Amino acid sequence: MKYKMLLGMSKEPGISEEQRTFLRDCLAKERFIRICRWLFFLSFLALWEIGARVGFLNPFIFSSPGRILKSAVSMASDGTLFYHLGITLFETFFSFFIVMAFGILAAVLLWWKESLARILEPYLIVLNSLPKTALAPIFIVWLGNNMKTIIVAAVSVAVFGTIITLYTDFISVEEDKIKLIRTLGGTRKDILFKVILPSNIPSIISIMKVNIGLSLVGVIIGEFLAAKAGLGYLIIYGSQVFKLDWVMMSIVILCIAAAGLYQLLSIAERKTER
Repeated sequence: MKYKMLLGMSKEPGISEEQRTFLRDCLAKERFIRICRWLFFLSFLALWEIGARVGFLNPFIFSSPGRILKSAVSMASDGTLFYHLGITLFETFFSFFIVMAFGILAAVLLWWKESLARILEPYLIVLNSLPKTALAPIFIVWLGNNMKTIIVAAVSVAVFGTIITLYTDFISVEEDKIKLIRTLGGTRKDILFKVILPSNIPSIISIMKVNIGLSLVGVIIGEFLAAKAGLGYLIIYGSQVFKLDWVMMSIVILCIAAAGLYQLLSIAERKTER
């Protein structure tokens, strides 16, 4: 998309033929990579389906694209699939927004109060390193077997890393820019809103792209342990009753959902760069 836009701009006067050739080569390379991605994906699906049909793969254990599609159509026809997908997406978005809002506010507070940052930094590192699956049973005892537990589990997966990363980026801003604001009579508030936050917009968007995946992972972990609906619940329930088509279908849908969420943030990132 980027090279296609630049190639359109290259028709303007002042652009050399060498530059146009370079952009055409880049666009051709981008198309080649996209085609190879699709060929790899379609080849994988074809080999999976053929392997299941000829008996090379056990279709009961490994399922197949055809069986997965049949299960998806069957569950979509009565709305069950959309219900479980909606629950998972709602929990993911809700936990994602909590992670980003709390992470940015906490990072700003640590940047504002250096002494507080030095006090809390070791604890944040320990909490970020702690396996979150170990906390999930505790959340169930504290909060009960409900959606609150799932959202808290998802938030715990990403929030500590977000705070540490953002705080590190905030204190890494060029000192010359901060000195310029102070020289012009600016306050610490001016430094925050005119230097620190604007300089770290690319970093914040990059962290958002990571956190949307981590939030989805945290939600699935929570649904494994404390859910009555959602794709994580479908995976656990399907494995318990040996409906492995449901398990594979849920995993495939999770992959599609993760890719879609990542692409949404990538589009937002490109618009921000423009």
